[in-house]
Amino acid sequence: MHIHWHRRDLRPTDNRGLHHAVTAGDDTVVPVFVFDQGILEHASPVRVACLLEALDSLRTWYREHESDLVVLYGDPSAVLPDLAREVDATTVSWNVDYSGLASERDRAVTAALEDSGIAVHEHQDALCFEPGSITTNEGTHYSVYTYFWKKWRDRNKPDSVSAPSTSDLAAVTGDPLPTLEDLGFENPEATVPSVGLERARERTTTFCDGPIYRYENERDYPARNATSWLSVDLKYGTIGIRELYEATEAALERAPDEAARESVQTYQQQLAWREFYAHVLAFNPEVVTVNFSGYSHPIEWRNDPDELEAWKAGETGYPIVDAGMRQLRTEAWVHNRVRMIVASFLMKDLLIDWREGYDWYRNRLADHDTANDTGGWQWAASTGTDAQPYFRIFNPMKQGRDYDPEAEYIKTYVPELADVDAADIHDWHELSVSRRRNLAPEYPDPIVNHSDRREEAIAMFERARGE
Repeated sequence: MHIHWHRRDLRPTDNRGLHHAVTAGDDTVVPVFVFDQGILEHASPVRVACLLEALDSLRTWYREHESDLVVLYGDPSAVLPDLAREVDATTVSWNVDYSGLASERDRAVTAALEDSGIAVHEHQDALCFEPGSITTNEGTHYSVYTYFWKKWRDRNKPDSVSAPSTSDLAAVTGDPLPTLEDLGFENPEATVPSVGLERARERTTTFCDGPIYRYENERDYPARNATSWLSVDLKYGTIGIRELYEATEAALERAPDEAARESVQTYQQQLAWREFYAHVLAFNPEVVTVNFSGYSHPIEWRNDPDELEAWKAGETGYPIVDAGMRQLRTEAWVHNRVRMIVASFLMKDLLIDWREGYDWYRNRLADHDTANDTGGWQWAASTGTDAQPYFRIFNPMKQGRDYDPEAEYIKTYVPELADVDAADIHDWHELSVSRRRNLAPEYPDPIVNHSDRREEAIAMFERARGE
């Protein structure tokens, strides 16, 4: 008997650890998921809700193949050896996760299993290329994306692998899945996006049949449906990275012209960004709380609590910033261009530490990924790899005018402005108080002056640089 421990690989297809388990010998496989309190302490209602839906989808698949998902509770280093003894398993497999917390957990589980005489098989599954396999000429990991991308692009990607057959799986019966309440979580405020095997493939097919060919030109416009919406599926592993990459390669072959081909390749670059940040995290687990790029002196963040609360509530008086923050609250997801805008506003207009923004988003995003999110927040803070230069500061009004010219996105999430002309929305910071009150009496005035704060931000970073 063999056990496969599902973690962030909640799928049967293109699952390298599971595939190895069913092809390595004649034994059948027991699929397992462990609700680990040490991991749940870092979770949030919206992410646990997504997790439960993804687990339900996976369990349904196993039941359709005359098996089931065994659900355990507790410390994996204790409950997995106990299960292995109960079912007389000789090996346990899992797919590697690269966060510091996951690495520490896996070391403890490995030691406990090996002490019990049970073999451990770890597999690289979440990425096309595992950390340490794409390096500089000196053998170190890349801290500049451009060079990483060139090597990632030019390497042959591994093929996806098939799902197990019914005969590969043990005829086990699992207990019912817990509820949010059982796990100690309240219902999320946001409407949770649908997560599961069928939904992941629907999103993949829909994107690769059309929007991927417009991705290059339209991805930055939040009112247009030009992104894949697959971040949540990659987060929970309801689709494999190799399967997704193959879908983009098939789209590349079907591309009607060179512009469409370039658009597909632009999306593939986003997949490479995801792997780049995972490599950075694997070798620098401290980047979750520590600046990747140091300064001569500490950054003198202003950290005004009232301004932070206005940002969280979507009440800053900067329409596209507020739209993004309200989308987060209601949908547990935010368009990528808007994520950059609200992050820049927090740090370069409000002068608030990036860790405040990271923590707020971490607890509310359905697709929170430690590597991607720390990489993105540190990029915006000018403290990370390939960091945005500290003097390059997003103008939130220009961003709204450029990427939401008709204010469609803004009006969707800021209903106080629904009847206001787009021109007035984009000029909100320049309108008189009386004009603003006449147009939208319930919407706030800008809480800061962007031009003044831009100068303060530059001076703050220059002091940190010792200038």
